[in-house]
Parts: sequence; structure tokens; C-alpha cells
Amino acid sequence: MKKIILNKGKDKAAWQLHPWVFSGAIKSTVDHPKNGDIVAVFNNEDEFIAYGMYNAKSRVAVRLLEWDPSKEINEQWWRARVAKAVNKRLALLNEENDTLRLIFAEADFLPGLIADKYADYISIQVHAAGTESVKDIIVDELVQLLHPKGIYERSDLKSREYEGLPDSNGKRYGEVPPEFVEIVENGIHYQVNIVEGQKSGFYCDQRENRAITARYAKDKKVLDCFCYSGGFTLNAFRQGAQSVTSVDSSALAIETLKSNVQKNGFAADKHSAVQSDVNKYLRELGEQGEKFDLIVLDPPKYAPSRSTLEKASRAYKDLNRRGLLLLNSGGILATFSCSGAMDIETFKQVIAWAALDAGKEIQYIYQFCQPEDHPVRASFPEGEYLKGLLVRVV
Repeated sequence: MKKIILNKGKDKAAWQLHPWVFSGAIKSTVDHPKNGDIVAVFNNEDEFIAYGMYNAKSRVAVRLLEWDPSKEINEQWWRARVAKAVNKRLALLNEENDTLRLIFAEADFLPGLIADKYADYISIQVHAAGTESVKDIIVDELVQLLHPKGIYERSDLKSREYEGLPDSNGKRYGEVPPEFVEIVENGIHYQVNIVEGQKSGFYCDQRENRAITARYAKDKKVLDCFCYSGGFTLNAFRQGAQSVTSVDSSALAIETLKSNVQKNGFAADKHSAVQSDVNKYLRELGEQGEKFDLIVLDPPKYAPSRSTLEKASRAYKDLNRRGLLLLNSGGILATFSCSGAMDIETFKQVIAWAALDAGKEIQYIYQFCQPEDHPVRASFPEGEYLKGLLVRVV
């Protein structure tokens, strides 16, 4: 097998089961490995560490797969890994939830692979050259395990460019999903656009957080910012919200949200759907003297890397300051960050600064995290990206 030799002192993370070997850690290669090849990784003393997928074009030059030297990375290895990831999630499926993440990349020892189940369809994303080479095997194993109506690929990620891969979108098995696939989450029905929607179609990582936040919505005036297809909005209505205003910059998101409100039989006269830049809309609400009892702030990723964290912190602070200014005394703010570069302690400090600038005294009453189908592997803390806080204005 083709080999990778690491520089002296650059093998510690790999021994500790971290799945990434950066290009700067590599001393030499043996037998000219090509991008996507399976390689054996050794330390400077020629001791075997692990098998992995090589890619000279990527900053992450090797994505480690297996630390047992007796194992062979073949078709059966890939099938077994896919089956293990899927089978441990099946207990999460029931009549109230038919949508979840089946495979979460490095967290499931399957680097470069995301798979989400939306009712009878599966959406996959592949963002590593080595995983791309076994995509057909992965698709076939998912078919054998779950018998979906169709599997659709949405591999149009920036990370593929770094791997030297072109975008790859389209049907990989069975039927092309219809324009809207109906799913159920927390007993609520949604229409999901797998083919053209954001990411792989729906943000199932907020499933539990939506239900927790909705506990505070009964008889309350709610503002749901960055609402997308309405997860927090619909959960709030299900728990008896007095009214909900939902805001998103996407016209498709707003139209989908309106359809979801109607599909679930919630009163349209209690709902206001606004297509607008959220920060601009929050300023306008402040100028109008509007107040709310519960506000949800679930923005896109402001800090894609540590180099952008300082700028992102200012953006998070300003956004949350505007939100806090709109809350009644005793009001609740559910605020989130999906930036992996921002840890929860930093996020708490940012919210504290926002409260100080808003002249509000606050309490942290709950800390949100990722659900069970988005696990965080102990040896790969980078997989922990979603965090949030439930904040009460005193």
C-alpha cells in the first residue's frame, strides 16, 4: 500500500484518533499516491498509525479512517461503516419524526460524507475525493438498509473545490424527489425542497431545540428571525402562540413557510411572514416601538474559520443587541450560532456584551446543543458546531 510518512513530532493527534492530517505534517510520500487513494500513515520511526484517504490538493492531506492495521479498507469496510451509522439512529424514527441525519461525516468515522433522511427520500453530500470514489457503494448500501424511493445528491459545497472536485448534483437512485417532499418533525408537517433548498433541504439539527423553545410560546407574541421553512414558527404555533412574525431574506423560504402554516392548519391571521434582511427589519421594529415576548435568532454561519471570529463576534453582538431591545421584561431570547469556530463560552460572552449595550439584565436559563443524530466524537471536537442559549430578560 502507498505510504505517508509524518514529520517527527507531528503524529500526536493521529495517535489520539483525530481524523485529520494536515499537509504541513507530512515528511514524505512513498509510491506516489494519487488524490483519493487509500494510504497507510506512519510516524517518523516507521510505526504504523492508521489508514486514510489522501489528497495533495487539500489542506487536510489525509482523512484518517481506520487505526487497526489488520483491517482492509475495501467495499465491505465501507458498507459496514455506513450500516453502523444508520442502524444506531433507527430508534429515533417514529410517527412524529421521519427525518434525521443518517451519517455525520467524521463523527461516524466516514469523513467527507453527509446523509439525511427526509421521509422516503435520502439526500447525500460528498466533499472528499476518497469518499467520492466509493459513492456508488455508499448509495447501494443505503438502498439495502432503508429502501428509499430515491437518493439525491447535493454536492455543491465549497469544500469540493479544495478537494479538486467539481460540483455533483442529481439523482443517484430511484425517483427524483418531487418539488416538495412532505416530512414530519415533532408531529409537524413540512414541505421540503431537497433539490433546490438550502444545504441538503432542511435543518434537522434544530429538531430538539425547536421543541424546547416552543415551551415558552403559549399565549405569547413571537418573532422568528432567519425562519427558513418555519421550524421555530410552527413549533410555537403548535404550543399555542398568540401570534408569530417570521422573517427571512429568501422568497422561496417565505413561500414554503406560508404553505407549511396552512398545511398544519394554523390560523393565517395570527401569522405574519416578512421577506427582509433581518438586521434591517429589527431596526425598523425598534423604530416602531414593537415589543415581543419570545424572539428566536438562528442566523447563518458568521464565523466559517477562526480568522473570521472577531468580525463574527461583532455581528453576533449587534444582532443580539437588537433582539434584546425588542423584548418585554421577562421575555425570552433563543439565540444560536452554527459557527464551529465559536465555542459556547465565547458565545456567552458575546451575548453578555449585547445585553450590556442594550441596557438589559439577563439570565442564561438553558444551553442548546446538537441532537443525538449529530454526535460529537471525543477525538474530533471540531464536529461540535451548533450551540445556543435560552436567555431571559430580568
